[in-house]
Amino acid sequence: MKFFKKNSLKISDDKRTRAAELSLRESIYPLCLVTVLFFLWGFSYGLLDTLNKHFQEALDITRSRSSGLQAAYFGAYPLASLGHANWILRHYGYKLVFIWGLVLYGVGSLIAWPCILHRSFGGFCAAIFIIGNGLGSLETAANPYITVCGPPRYSEIRINIAQAFNGIGTVVAPVLGSYVFFKHTGTDQKSLENVQWVYLAIACFVFLLAVVFYFSPIPEITDADMAFQAQETHAGTDGRPFRKQYRLFHATLAQFCYTGAQVAIAGAFINYVTETRGNTDSSLGAQFLAGAQGAFALGRFAGSALMKFVRPRWIFFVYMTLCIVFIAPSITQRGNTGMSMLYLTLFFESIIFPTIVALGMRGLGKYTKRGSGFIIAGVSGGAVVPPILFAAADSADSTATAMSVPLAFFVVAWTYAIAVNFVPAYRDVADKFTVVTMSRDF
Repeated sequence: MKFFKKNSLKISDDKRTRAAELSLRESIYPLCLVTVLFFLWGFSYGLLDTLNKHFQEALDITRSRSSGLQAAYFGAYPLASLGHANWILRHYGYKLVFIWGLVLYGVGSLIAWPCILHRSFGGFCAAIFIIGNGLGSLETAANPYITVCGPPRYSEIRINIAQAFNGIGTVVAPVLGSYVFFKHTGTDQKSLENVQWVYLAIACFVFLLAVVFYFSPIPEITDADMAFQAQETHAGTDGRPFRKQYRLFHATLAQFCYTGAQVAIAGAFINYVTETRGNTDSSLGAQFLAGAQGAFALGRFAGSALMKFVRPRWIFFVYMTLCIVFIAPSITQRGNTGMSMLYLTLFFESIIFPTIVALGMRGLGKYTKRGSGFIIAGVSGGAVVPPILFAAADSADSTATAMSVPLAFFVVAWTYAIAVNFVPAYRDVADKFTVVTMSRDF
């Protein structure tokens, strides 16, 4: 593969680099490097779900207050995806955003150390907010990069495979939590000591990874590349003003509602099983969460394989529908039955987020970078829905009853799955990119 000879952090968006026309073989190295980032934020997200319950016990705080972790983490996403990260992406390119996001992630992890040492929940939320800005920056660049780097017709498959490593990260984190965080329980300082070391290790790793990204020859993809791709597939919608990109805004709404529901379910999972299943403590609950996240990761690999044979939009529709089908019984069922419903819900959640990203960016052409900021801003639903769920759980004194909250948000997200399959203005753009390829497959 031919890489750029000059290690530049700025590429003009008016210049075609042909990086969006790479074959599968040519795109392997940059895609593998960027996929590491997916594992990182999966691990960070998995830690958050585990720490939610851990802080309830170690700091003696309520369920609704502990949801401040999710509010701080996901509330940072719009600031990154619509603000600083998107500005860097449009003016400098993907590579600098990767480095910027990793640096913010590392800084937030270092700040977390004294906050945990002094048992400051508010301070730790501030550190999580900085980490959220870093991860929001990485998602703003990595999701569209995976989508557009390589043959267009494989974009949904590429992003789902990459996101499967995100799922692996969410499995590793609860396992770590069950054996490390919950090793010491109660309100003494020892119950928080191991959390400090985990965040110090994260900081060291991400700073090192930022250096690797700086010296790695990552091909840039410009607005000119994307405009050419949209033109060649005859599915471009960038001839219309940005404010009329209605498919994009619908995808953003769906992302907001879906992500909010997903984060709320995962964040409340340990509470759910400890309340509804007999003889289940927080440590065992964290292990069950790891199993549920394993089902989530498995669902992504399965969905990615199915997309090779079935149109991605149909897989998306079926998975989204089954999320609604299986979350509903968890409201009234208890014990192993209720937990099994959540396992199945997480399995079918798996491909929703990355597929919304891929389908929502179809045909944006020169608006691709700007549009990616909007879709990733939809992740801020993770800051809104969990507090609603936990407030409902505190009010009803039942996490199971509060599962009606993510159910309602799933239904709103379902409207996008319906539109992309049955509304021609949505469906035609998706299908043209699927059947037309602009470069050699191999």
